[in-house]
Amino acid sequence: MKKTLEELAVFLEGKLETTTPQMVITGVNGLEEATASDISFAVPPHIEAAAGSGAGALVLPLDAPFSAKPVIRVANPRLAFARLLDLFRRPEDVERVISPLAAIAPTAQIGANVAVLPFAVIDSEAVIGDNTVIYPHAYIGKQVKIGQDCKIYPNVTIREGCELGNRVIIQAGAVIGGDGFGYITEQGKHSKVLQVGNVVLGDDVEIGSNTCIDRATAGSTIVGAGTKIDNLVHLGHNDVLGENCLVVAQVGLSGSITAGNNVTFAGQVGSVGHIKIGDNCVFAARCGITSDVPSNSFYAGFPAVPHRDWLKQEATLRNVSKMVKKVKELEKALAAIQDKD
Repeated sequence: MKKTLEELAVFLEGKLETTTPQMVITGVNGLEEATASDISFAVPPHIEAAAGSGAGALVLPLDAPFSAKPVIRVANPRLAFARLLDLFRRPEDVERVISPLAAIAPTAQIGANVAVLPFAVIDSEAVIGDNTVIYPHAYIGKQVKIGQDCKIYPNVTIREGCELGNRVIIQAGAVIGGDGFGYITEQGKHSKVLQVGNVVLGDDVEIGSNTCIDRATAGSTIVGAGTKIDNLVHLGHNDVLGENCLVVAQVGLSGSITAGNNVTFAGQVGSVGHIKIGDNCVFAARCGITSDVPSNSFYAGFPAVPHRDWLKQEATLRNVSKMVKKVKELEKALAAIQDKD
């Protein structure tokens, strides 16, 4: 693809600063990798370093002083860069046909312009929306409903009865709707509790590779619209995540958690089950959530506490060795005084 700087400025709704508005851009790249035909972006504190980039042009904040290269100024350079990546991406080379090597039940409903690649399996009474792509070796279970413009990558399993909204992306190896971890223990033996619920993913949800979202014991495990889940995440049965949450790699949330909108779980966060988390919360990496958390909280540590309290705890812990040394010195001095007596 080729676009002039003038065209890109219009596309980004930005302000163009250059004497060469017809300069042709053929790609998008990072500051270090970019060449003269690429456009890149920079935000503080990297504005000055951007002058040394090989990029032919830059996307910068509205108020950042810079004159070394042609510039398109926008309110949010990161968002603009993401839009450029999408604009310049190579066209998807998936032919919109149903492969004769796919196994599709006669009662399945397949929408218009759908691609089902070789060795995918679509079970009975499943519904696949328009423009959706099902990659090889994916399994779509009985009575699963998948919306429009979805992408189901290789080796994904979507178990019976689960529902996906529109524009959902599920990366390779994820399992949606596996049995929840439900057992009753009696006299030392564990008996399975039947898991009869499902998983419901809202519009624009993305699920990372090898992530597992368990079906509800009864009712639904729910992931709200716009929520993005990284690789190797586990959501327990009957969890409810709100809209536009971010769940980073290796997070493990026990069952029956309710989390509000715009909640961020950083890497390796864990939790107990049956708790409620408010809107707009942030949990720092590796913290353990053990109780309800009010909205607009920033927590860290194990057990998780408000971040400011955690910083104080860490500062105190760093001085423990000094305190121990001081106590030993005082004990030695006290013993010497007692010997004199």
